[in-house]
Amino acid sequence: MAQLTHKVWMERAVAQARRASAVGEVPVGAVVVHGGRVIAEGYNRREADQDPTAHAELIAVREAAAALRSWRLEGCTLYVTLEPCTMCAGALVLARLPALVYGASDPRAGAVGSLYDVARDPRLNHRVEVTAGVLAEECGALLTRFFRARRRRSQPAEGVGTLADDSGGVA
Repeated sequence: MAQLTHKVWMERAVAQARRASAVGEVPVGAVVVHGGRVIAEGYNRREADQDPTAHAELIAVREAAAALRSWRLEGCTLYVTLEPCTMCAGALVLARLPALVYGASDPRAGAVGSLYDVARDPRLNHRVEVTAGVLAEECGALLTRFFRARRRRSQPAEGVGTLADDSGGVA
């Protein structure tokens, strides 16, 4: 039953990730659930806000704290499409978030099991219960498609010279 509920909320986070992709942001979405209802949502806004901390998780955590009028996110679960980075994992610990559910693992920057395990580090004063891999394939596919399209757009058109080639053209 819990896995079915996790999928429902993760689908909502995926919808947020799609919103991010539609505006040219890395497609990561987040949803905070409290008492069986969504109290906050967010998606990556680093480009739009020109803010390196505008990750989906932090946007949703800030919104949830405002909704609860407390920095302690007791009784909340964060659903996010990508394993949180060190900054976001640290924020979850500081917010006393009881539970995190994420989709795709992030082998390059993940701090909830991949590179580090900030959320469950026994040396810290709070640990987050983690459920990984919910809708992982769908979440990962969003990211793969986004970065594949970005790489295609950044490649020069065939026959156009670049500084790196020997055709004498100028980029």
